[in-house]
Amino acid sequence: MVLLRIEADTLSGAKLTGSKLREANLADLDLTGANLANCDLRDANFRGARLKGTLFNSSYLNNANFEEALLSAANLTDAFLIGANLSRAKFDGAILRYAQAAGAIMVGTDFAGADLSMADLRANLQGANLMKADLRGANLSGADLSGANLDGANLAGANLTTARLVGAKMHGTVNARGRTAEQPAFRARAKRPWWQLWS
Repeated sequence: MVLLRIEADTLSGAKLTGSKLREANLADLDLTGANLANCDLRDANFRGARLKGTLFNSSYLNNANFEEALLSAANLTDAFLIGANLSRAKFDGAILRYAQAAGAIMVGTDFAGADLSMADLRANLQGANLMKADLRGANLSGADLSGANLDGANLAGANLTTARLVGAKMHGTVNARGRTAEQPAFRARAKRPWWQLWS
């Protein structure tokens, strides 16, 4: 149930903390720098929205649609993104510490330099850009990282049990034990679980 009706092209800088916006259609809106912390945005549509620097701390975004949205430097600390569609969205430099995103679709999503530490990322991350992302302590158990770019990512303490990494790039990646990986050595020792390599 939507308790706030949106009839504007821009809500840049708006303060909507704690609002009830379930199923709201916010597609293509400019919400740059808006404060949407502690909001109920379940099933909301943010497709193509401009959300640079927007605050979503502790918001409920389950099953929301963020396809092709711009969320550079946005803050989603402690946000719930279970089942959300983040395909081809840009989260470069964003903060998603402790975010809950199990079952989310993140195909081709750009997380370059993002802070995803301690996040639950048991999701579809095929072709995602995680270059230099902070994934320390993240839960990637069973995640599909096929074709993902993990170059320079920090995976110290991350859980990658049964994760799919076919075709993933991992040059300079810091593994779950805090050691740096070089892909040729990784391939040569591929009979061991990948997170135990170069130990």
